Amino acid sequence: MTETLLRKASVPSAGESRLPRALLLVAGLLVLLSIIRALTGANDITSSGTISATLRLAVPIGLAGLGGLWAERAGVVNIGLEGMMILGTWTGAWAGYQWGPWAGVAVGILGGALGGLLHAIATVTFGVDHIVSGVAINILGIGLTQFLSGLLFNTGAAKALGGGARQSPPVESISTITVPVLSGGKIFGWQSPDALGWLEKRHWLLVSDLSGILRGLTTDLSLLTIVAILLIPLTLFVLWRTPFGLRVRSCGEDPYAAESLGVKVYRMKYAAVLISGACAGLAGAFLVTVSSPLYQDGQTGGRGYIGLAAMIFGNWRPGGLAAGSLLFGYTDAMNLRGGGDSVHALLLFVAVILIGIAVWQVVQARTLAGEVSAASDLGRRAIRNRYIAAVIAVVASALLLIWFSLTNVVPGELVSFTPHLTTLLVLALASQRLRMPAADGLIYRKGEAR
Repeated sequence: MTETLLRKASVPSAGESRLPRALLLVAGLLVLLSIIRALTGANDITSSGTISATLRLAVPIGLAGLGGLWAERAGVVNIGLEGMMILGTWTGAWAGYQWGPWAGVAVGILGGALGGLLHAIATVTFGVDHIVSGVAINILGIGLTQFLSGLLFNTGAAKALGGGARQSPPVESISTITVPVLSGGKIFGWQSPDALGWLEKRHWLLVSDLSGILRGLTTDLSLLTIVAILLIPLTLFVLWRTPFGLRVRSCGEDPYAAESLGVKVYRMKYAAVLISGACAGLAGAFLVTVSSPLYQDGQTGGRGYIGLAAMIFGNWRPGGLAAGSLLFGYTDAMNLRGGGDSVHALLLFVAVILIGIAVWQVVQARTLAGEVSAASDLGRRAIRNRYIAAVIAVVASALLLIWFSLTNVVPGELVSFTPHLTTLLVLALASQRLRMPAADGLIYRKGEAR
């Protein structure tokens, strides 16, 4: 039992071995995107403005997904992330307009952690179904913040400062930095050159694309964005490199085996769900101190749910979660920047990727055919599924190429639907390789036999 638990919960070597391949894949996608940009003239797909918007939109999704990762690695499904984000936006705005943006961030984290505490009490202590508890947290977050807005933002000094029944007074934004020389930041008041901006405007193949991406990452970068980005490697280190992280993950794999080894399962689950709520609260505070200067009803816009989708896309791992968040943020940035031409260019980009997926599926099928017994029903089924996936990818690619060749721009209605469509497609494609924690969502009772 002990060996099984450790094998399930402790070895990150597979993820480490995939790192070079992941970097090679990213490089290949960048080269392809650069070629598509040069062929179509859609310069906005790699512009610094698009990348900057992508990062700003991806951070709250990534933080929400990080919250889901902590909870589910401990075996607690947390679909209440949306409600915890809402609590984070309201409490962050309430403290932020009075005492400054960093106070808003701190109180926003506490607001989200409060939602996490309620979820932990319901699911861990009382054994309430995790989905039911999460839905209740979402409903509570919406109702409570609407009530408190009318009570505190629509009267007295808050109303005089611009508050109302559906919004808070303005909140000061957190400071941003622009890297000198590379992106034109100031050095003791001196305006330095903007080297990356100059290269980006040349529209040279690959060079200008790299410059646009780097400039987007180094221009008007919020300090809170830096903190949020650092939480990704920090989570990876804590969960996979520390005894505390091993205990948390063991609770999500086999809590009874963990209990037999002396792990305080209840304590670990509570800690993980509290951290989960704090991450969601930080995502909410980000919305009111970086994305926009005040709290408004409906401000989260379903980002908690999209964060869950990013976590699932990332196979319950921080690196994959970050990639999924950037994907959703990028499609949303295309929508906000009115990118009908850019989205049209991306049709060609996706079509080429689908052709690559089809080739990969065929190669995998042929490799599998050489490894499994021809008489194995399971082997034949796996090979057949690979070929079916390849055919589907080729057909989808052909349809996209036809669409690309017969049109010049994607209608605005479809552009606005792009983020939601991306969420659905990513989950559908990622579902074949997912491996959630074995005890995720299961009710645990101390001392009970399985």
